[in-house]
Amino acid sequence: MSDLELLTQSLARNVKRWRTERGFTLDTLAARAGVSRGMLIQIEQARTNPSLGTVVKIGDALGVSITTLLDYEQGPKVRVVPPEQVVRLWHTEAGSYSRLLAGTEAPGPLEMWDWKLMPGDSSGSDPHPVGTVEIAHVTAGELTLTVEGVEYRVPAGSSVTFDANAPHTYANQGDVPMEMTLTVSVPLVH
Repeated sequence: MSDLELLTQSLARNVKRWRTERGFTLDTLAARAGVSRGMLIQIEQARTNPSLGTVVKIGDALGVSITTLLDYEQGPKVRVVPPEQVVRLWHTEAGSYSRLLAGTEAPGPLEMWDWKLMPGDSSGSDPHPVGTVEIAHVTAGELTLTVEGVEYRVPAGSSVTFDANAPHTYANQGDVPMEMTLTVSVPLVH
């Protein structure tokens, strides 16, 4: 089975599992996530490969990380993620990318990402649920972080934290590649 087929099957199984565990109907989850009921049916039947944005919306609505939705193994409390299992979820032809390095569910969804933005590239994000916090540490270049229309410059060696329940964009306005490690903490859904 290809990586894509494995991820599609895992997403189908995990969306259905977490939707059932939360007691959500298809209609309830569709409304919470802002995704059509038909799209959810296709995802749960492993008949489609949704966009990263769709997966993020479903994860936020379920209160679980993308890692949990894509996880194909249930294992012990310690989980080592080898480099070949790191999932690249976004990339551009210029060489920009984001890679989900690891994630967990305690106390709420927690994800760690590896980002690279080439000069002139950017990636926007819709608001996450209230209580979501992001922490970024820039290791190369300079991040231009825009939160609710306000730009913040974060040079290499610096870190930034922010409440991610507002529209935000990561951009590289410099002339060298920008690299950062990003952590996203999402509150539990009650």
